[in-house]
Amino acid sequence: MTDIIHLPGIGNSGELHWQSRWESADPAIRRFAPANWDEPDLPDWIAALEEAVRAAETPPLLVAHSLACLLVAHWQEVSDLPVKGAMLVAVPDPASAAFPPQAAGFADVPDTRFRFPSLIVASTDDPYGSLLYAERRAGQWGSEVKVIGAAGHINGQSGLGDWPQGLALLKAFASRL
Repeated sequence: MTDIIHLPGIGNSGELHWQSRWESADPAIRRFAPANWDEPDLPDWIAALEEAVRAAETPPLLVAHSLACLLVAHWQEVSDLPVKGAMLVAVPDPASAAFPPQAAGFADVPDTRFRFPSLIVASTDDPYGSLLYAERRAGQWGSEVKVIGAAGHINGQSGLGDWPQGLALLKAFASRL
């Protein structure tokens, strides 16, 4: 069994978000716990991710949404803890007008190839990051890309419910690792 760690973005993931729904359906999925969800501090978020990965019984699979995708890029450069892979959903573009100013500390995004397999899941109409941006990051990070059509920011407001397509993508990705 692979440990799964959810990494929500800024503001955490509310009850309508697929991450929260997946956690309700599978209590084995853990969520990392930074000190502040609304005023994200990169060193704090890195430390929280480090703690969550260290606590895993086996190298975990990271499932990141939005700002947490950028967290993974920063974390993987400073940590040598093993992870099985990362599914990065709705990678935001710090140059986007919609990028939250309180997340500015995450904006200098590393372009280093990840040391583990990764999958970027992108929407064609994400207001926080274009498909072109997601594809560029995938090239830099060595990630696969799966485009799921027009699904907004792939969050609770996207109306995805339990997002079975996303869970199927996660299971297919995990089976290849």
